[in-house]
Amino acid sequence: QVQLVESGGGLVQAGGSLRLSCAASGSTFTNYAMGWFRQAFGKEREFVAAISWTGSRSYYADSVKGRFTISRDGAKNTGYLQMNSLKPEDTAVYYCAAKNTYRTDSYYLRSHDYDYWGQGTQVTVSS
Repeated sequence: QVQLVESGGGLVQAGGSLRLSCAASGSTFTNYAMGWFRQAFGKEREFVAAISWTGSRSYYADSVKGRFTISRDGAKNTGYLQMNSLKPEDTAVYYCAAKNTYRTDSYYLRSHDYDYWGQGTQVTVSS
């Protein structure tokens, strides 16, 4: 079992930056691909970014490409989402997710691919 806890959300002005963290416990983060999703009020959860468990490959939604960076630190059992040039439309609850896999270079884009989820952290971008 893996428990995921997100942190780093908050209120920021448009153009600002935030770094979200996703701390894993209960197991080492090895062999877990990671993803970030978000859900705005009244909308469905959507994919944001994903990274393979080795960190060798990553993928981004078009809406965040060039502004967000996903990364992970195996030694700290923590994943990150660096968000720059934030826009009001980035306002949402952000969730991290983990999937157990032995595919070193695979990332996953669909929410139902993931085995574990955090509780979410609110990001609000004011205009």
